[in-house]
Parts: sequence; C-alpha cells; structure tokens
Amino acid sequence: MYGMKVTRPRICVTSRRSLPMDTKSAVDLMESSSEVHFSGFHMDSFEQRKDDIEQPTTSATNMYRQPFVIGVAGGAASGKTTVCDMIIQQLHDQRVVLVNQDSFYHNLTEEELTRVQDYNFDHPDAFDTEQLLRVMDKLKCGEAVDIPKYDFKSYKSDLHPSRRVNPSDVIILEGILVFHDPRVRELMNMKIFVDTDADVRLARRIRRDTAEKGRDIGTVLDQYSKFVKPAFDDFILPTKKYADIIIPRGGDNHVAVDLIVQHIRTKLGQHDLCKIYPNLYVIHSTFQIRGMHTLIRDAQITKHDFVFYSDRLIRLVVEHGLGHLPFTEKQVITPTGSVYTGVDFCKRLCGVSVIRSGESMENALRACCKGIKIGKILIHREGDNGQQLIYEKLPNDISDRHVLLLDPILGTGNSAVQAISLLLRKGVPESNIIFLNLISAPLGVHVVCKSFPRIKIVTSEIEIGLNKDFRVVPGMGEFGDRYFGTDDDDEQVVASSK
Repeated sequence: MYGMKVTRPRICVTSRRSLPMDTKSAVDLMESSSEVHFSGFHMDSFEQRKDDIEQPTTSATNMYRQPFVIGVAGGAASGKTTVCDMIIQQLHDQRVVLVNQDSFYHNLTEEELTRVQDYNFDHPDAFDTEQLLRVMDKLKCGEAVDIPKYDFKSYKSDLHPSRRVNPSDVIILEGILVFHDPRVRELMNMKIFVDTDADVRLARRIRRDTAEKGRDIGTVLDQYSKFVKPAFDDFILPTKKYADIIIPRGGDNHVAVDLIVQHIRTKLGQHDLCKIYPNLYVIHSTFQIRGMHTLIRDAQITKHDFVFYSDRLIRLVVEHGLGHLPFTEKQVITPTGSVYTGVDFCKRLCGVSVIRSGESMENALRACCKGIKIGKILIHREGDNGQQLIYEKLPNDISDRHVLLLDPILGTGNSAVQAISLLLRKGVPESNIIFLNLISAPLGVHVVCKSFPRIKIVTSEIEIGLNKDFRVVPGMGEFGDRYFGTDDDDEQVVASSK
C-alpha cells in the first residue's frame, strides 16, 4: 500500500492471445519499418451484426455513428500525450476528442490534504472510475458531456468550469491506468500501450516537475522511489498484456503511429458501410492481413510474392464466403466411440469467375471445395461506365445451385451488376449468390447492394474510393496483369528506360 489503502480487490482478466505471424516477410516488413510490436488486434464491436437492422435509404451521415474508442496507457512520462497528439493531428478530417484519466482524480479530503506528500496519485483508487465510466457511456451513446478540470494545486476538480465535450467519431482515452479496470477496457476498440525505458521516463519526469512545478530534484526522486516506481510495477506494467498494440519509444515512433492511423481510417470506413448494408461482410482485420495487403499493393514486389500473398488473402476470403452457405446438422461417430454433433457442407454449389482476374480465385475455391464446378463470364469494358457481356459458360443446372461469384476487385460495380444480372436471368435466386472479392470501393458496394439487396458481398478491405479514371485507390493496379504476369514486357521497357 503506497500511501493509500486498497479498498477493492484486484481483478484479473485473461488477455486475448495474438494471432501468429507465420509469414516471415510480412513480419520483417512490419517490424523493420515500424519497430512496433503487435500483440493481436481485436475489433469485436465492428464484427458484431444486429439482426434487426433495416436497410435504410439514406446515407451513413444520417445514421447514428458508434464512435471508435482508443485507449492509450503507459507509465508516467512515457510519451502517451505525444502519441495522442500525433493521432489527433493525422485524423484531422475526423471528429476526435481526447479524454484524460487525470481529469477524474478524487477530490482530496481535508485530512488527506494535510498529508498530501503521502498520497499516491499513481494508485488505481486515486481515480473516480465510476465517474469516468458514466462520461464514456454518454459519449458512446452520442451525448455531450461535461468533463471536470482537476486542479493539481488545490487537488480539487470543482474549482474551475468543466470542459464541454461533444459526441465524436473517435474518442481517445489516455491515462496511466486506463487498462486497469475491465469495465473501462471493454469500452475500447483499440488498446495502445506506450512502452518507454524507465530511465527515459525518470529523466523526463525530473525535467518536467522541476521546470513546471518548481520542485527540487530530491523531492522528485523521493516521490518516484516511494510511489511512482512501485505503482508502475504493481499496477501499470501488468496491464501491458491487455494491449492490442505496444509502441516502443512513444512519440518518436512515427511509423507505428502512421500504421495505427491507417488502420483506424480503414475501420471507420468499413464500419459505416457495414451498418448501411447488413449483407456486406468484411473479414476480421488483423495486422497479419494488413501486412499481406501492404505487400501485394507494393509496386516493387516480385510476381512470385504477389501471387503467393494474393493466394493467401483469396483463400481467407473464400473460406469466409463458404461460411455463409446453408448447413444441415450431422452426427458422426468419433474414433473414441462418442457421438459428435456437427454440420454437413452445402452440396449444391458452384463458382463463377469473371474473366480474367476472377480466374485467380479459382484455385483457392477448388482447394476448399473438391470437385466444384466453375463457370466463366467475360465482360468487356466500354468507355468509363459501359459494360458489354461478351461470353458466358455456366453449368446447365446453375439455377439449382448456390453461386460463389469471383472477382478480386469491386470498383464501379458495373461489371458486377452485369454478372449478377446474367445469373438472375439463368434462374439463380438472388439470395443464393455470394460475391467474393479482395478489395471493394465504396461506390461499387453502394451500386451492388442497392441493386441486389439479397446477395452477400464478402471482401477483405474497403478502399478509399475511385480516381478520375474510375480506378480503385489506393488499389493494387491491374490485378489480372500482375497475377498472371502479362505486364512483364511493360516492366522491362520501363526498366530499360531508367
């Protein structure tokens, strides 16, 4: 007990384990560029879907937007505030609000004021966690709140007017112990732990307290050894295991902050579209998936690596898509003689690839579904928006099957509309079509989901949009050319001209 009596029991919550990074080059890319440790990414609130969502006719801006909550923890003087400021600066086009745990210190009683030098401000009981929870609940529900301003001279929070905070797209909750209470952790979509060397933190604390608070070095060191270091070891450091992302060197790690901001932007965009269209499914995003996306989007990647990592991502999309097929219950006898109740796969299904980039997804589908029939559709692009059906070869009984439509890129949605319209003319029920692709532009999602509200779209990432040439950005170029190597001649010409 460091100057305070602990009145509540310590709560232990088992942390969620990270997904293994089994691809060496992806690990090297992430670690060598950012020197940031990713211990798993959990975006549970974005993966949940409500059955009672009705398809709206208005845009996302007319709907309630659940805020994205980021928790930033770490020891005192670790650089938490700098990291928060960098995130806020980069998210300038989003509404972002910063909530400091320091605002929720308890007011000291008269007795505590007489021995303030023995009061431990780094202990969990120093904070009014119940008030913090009330404020966060209101912000998450879209309500404006008043946050107190704690005065560190009088040790009171009622001397100054409260700070009015309006609902925002992103809420950053920063503090040394924001991961300590499981109820507070549960509010967060992303948990960041700023990990800075103890000597660096002590040096920063000495510089800050002597310059800003007028304390002498002896007093600062005495407080550090008596309260700060023991509290860090006992209460702050143990919460590191709950972090989704651990940033070494704090605000000096610009690459890590850039990666975090990029992921936040992606999840915010995906979240809006998924709320509008309950038939849109974005596979669970991890930094393993982000690493593979980074590799295949790199213009300098070799064809072999492009195909390898594209195949891995395509396999994930196909597996996720198969999970949306109907299943029937099935019981089997295990080798131990026990009965296992499981499910049986859907038998009547086929794949249809949009030539030619869609053919890159056929191997993954065949690997998952032995002996599956696969049809072909060729659609010719005419100008910026026109599309013309050139060729089709489909199974004769396709109307009796569930169809997995394969096309890695969903851009304007025009080709997809042509392909889906053909399937409908062949008698395939709209609800029996699952459209699988690697990346989707928002425009394409709107076009397809509005035209065919009963099909399902499964993708691995939502893009920013389209450029003036109606190409997906940031995109990955002409996928078919890169996958099948038909742009090698162009690359050689470019290389020889350099």
